[in-house]
Amino acid sequence: MSTYLLVHGAWHSGQSWDRVVPLLVAAGHRVLAPSLTGHGDRADLLGPEVGLDTYVDDIVRLLVEEDLTEVVLVGHSYAGMVISSVAEQVPDRLAHLVHLDAMVPDDGENAIDVIPMTQLLIDQAARSGTWRIPPLPELPPPAGLFGVTDPADIAWLRTTLSDEPVRCFQQRVRLGNPAAAAIARTHIHCVAGAPAGRRPVPATQPVWELPTGHDCMVTMPVELSELLLKLA
Repeated sequence: MSTYLLVHGAWHSGQSWDRVVPLLVAAGHRVLAPSLTGHGDRADLLGPEVGLDTYVDDIVRLLVEEDLTEVVLVGHSYAGMVISSVAEQVPDRLAHLVHLDAMVPDDGENAIDVIPMTQLLIDQAARSGTWRIPPLPELPPPAGLFGVTDPADIAWLRTTLSDEPVRCFQQRVRLGNPAAAAIARTHIHCVAGAPAGRRPVPATQPVWELPTGHDCMVTMPVELSELLLKLA
């Protein structure tokens, strides 16, 4: 039995994994898919002080409190920032990092460095006098809502989304722990409309592809689960 810890991206919640969790559990594995501070069942905790460090603390605390080891830590989208930072703090608890169509930062970078258009969202929030950034809007197909185009799926996904605080995009990762750098890493790219900010992957790190939009856990949960099970 392996332990999978699934970390959702910006604006999402632990509910985004609802179609993946049962498939991994049915294969005999332990699966955790928490909502980060300010999201899902913790939406009441959202505030201007919430940032990347808050999210990293959420995941590190869960790993320690549950005494989890040999964990396959999966980060979707923005959560690539989160899992990279978690690995710096508790590398001994992790067996594998999976960047799922995710940001892959270098030391000292923030989300703006990885995807510069993020600054536009922050500027818009500043003009509105708020620290809150609402979810990205639905676009015409094939972009849809985070790559989801089925009307029923879009309607469900909307119910799971919430605002993101500006600070989470501004805080920077601090990397450099040799033990973290030694953790095995795999990248899964959703190739139906590649997102801005995707960077070349080192030749030593496998890259798998899914022919779908960004929120593959909604659009291709079976195929995604099959890939994740290869890491068990």
